[in-house]
Amino acid sequence: MEKRFYITTAIAYINSPPHIGFAYEVIGADIMARFQKMQGKEVFFLTGSDEHSFNVYKKAQEAGLTPHEYCDKMVERYKRIWQLLGIDYDRFIRTSSEKHKKVVYQLMDKLLQTDFVYRGKYSGWYCISCEGFYREKELKDGLCPIHGREPEWVEEENYFFALSRFEDFLKSHIKDHPEFIQPEERRNEVLGILNSGLQDISISRRGKGWGIPFPGTKEEIVYVWVDALINYISGLGDNFPDFWPADFHVIGKDIIRFHCIIWPALLKTLQLPLPRRIFSHGFINLKGEKISSTRGNILQPEELLKEYPADALRFYLFREIPFGQDGDFSLEGLKERYNQELANDWGNFVRRIEVMTDKYFASTIPSPSKLSPLEQELTSFSKEIWRNASSYMEEFHFSLALQETWKLIKRANQYIEESSPWNLHKTNDKERLSTVIYTALELIRKIALLLFPFIPFSCARVLEDLGVKKQLNWQEAGEWNKLPPGKKITLSPPLFAKK
Repeated sequence: MEKRFYITTAIAYINSPPHIGFAYEVIGADIMARFQKMQGKEVFFLTGSDEHSFNVYKKAQEAGLTPHEYCDKMVERYKRIWQLLGIDYDRFIRTSSEKHKKVVYQLMDKLLQTDFVYRGKYSGWYCISCEGFYREKELKDGLCPIHGREPEWVEEENYFFALSRFEDFLKSHIKDHPEFIQPEERRNEVLGILNSGLQDISISRRGKGWGIPFPGTKEEIVYVWVDALINYISGLGDNFPDFWPADFHVIGKDIIRFHCIIWPALLKTLQLPLPRRIFSHGFINLKGEKISSTRGNILQPEELLKEYPADALRFYLFREIPFGQDGDFSLEGLKERYNQELANDWGNFVRRIEVMTDKYFASTIPSPSKLSPLEQELTSFSKEIWRNASSYMEEFHFSLALQETWKLIKRANQYIEESSPWNLHKTNDKERLSTVIYTALELIRKIALLLFPFIPFSCARVLEDLGVKKQLNWQEAGEWNKLPPGKKITLSPPLFAKK
């Protein structure tokens, strides 16, 4: 098993604050990073900011700031929100940093030494929001297919990259590595683009004083998408030899062309390994429309966090919406999932068992005796749940992993009703009562480990109550009898207050 794991998000386009759609991507990557760490891997999790765009330049002007001043303010806002949401990244890369620029210069110089870069004249439809060109047939009713806005016709002389020469290579790579692009519908979409033919792309632009100067020119800058893609290399810094290629690029489905076609072609030209997998998640919709700052249809995490804890938002997004598909966000759905599943099913179970442990055993973990057929069945069931959840987690099937975990939570609640520890206490059946409470505490430990990548704040508290060490181990979620009898637990307030 590989001991290192490198995962990235797309870097944030910081012409506006983060909306829930982008937070969905970053939380998803964080869940995977936490899961891999729990498996004992050395993880490098990269996110950051995409700063050299015309839209950022324009926003800075509107705010009466220099682009650097504007970006500094926005980056601090993004970092603050990611911290509130529990995003445990290893580095936040900024494309305006000198270290990033140095890597861009190095790789552009290397590209210029190949026969894949040439000088030419470009004309085409350009969407400012995408920072990308479209052919006439790719427009939808004359509008950008992603942002629904009218593109501009642009003509200029600049440097080109011979992307058209990589059609066969890309088709072959995708065929030989079916896991390269996930999920399957995105892979098929990329193959459709390749089958329709590729055109060479311009990799330099006429600059406006904001961007990385293109080597050997006075008025041109590196095309912002080439600049941005290189962050996956520059962000590693000295860790590049140990962590490249990336295990996962996590991106939105609107930028698969750049990541699944242009980026692999550039890497091939630079004689660098391609990322192992590119996972493209779907869009989050609000009342049936894609959440987008461009469309003015946004929902900001900052507002939601005033009402709900971060764990509630993290949980709802991945309990409600399969990560590779589109899904609808609703405040009503968030409230229902929070109250019924987090507060009632899970939070109430934890609270009940902690209270009974305090009442019956003075908050001390009891010693179990012989397991009844009920505990034996529960042991077998929990191991099956762990195996299923583990398999789903590896493939980004987060909603299915949570679905499996909830089966165990439901079964845990059922077990308490079937065992009736309150009746065992009344009849003074200490031996049986000890087994039931120990089993329930073990269920709490196992479930908290399964849920930790999703709701780390509350699960960390639960595990701390049980005295579980901070170095969390996913394997231990599949094992029994890990809690030491005789050890004190902490009785804490309820995990989630109902709304």
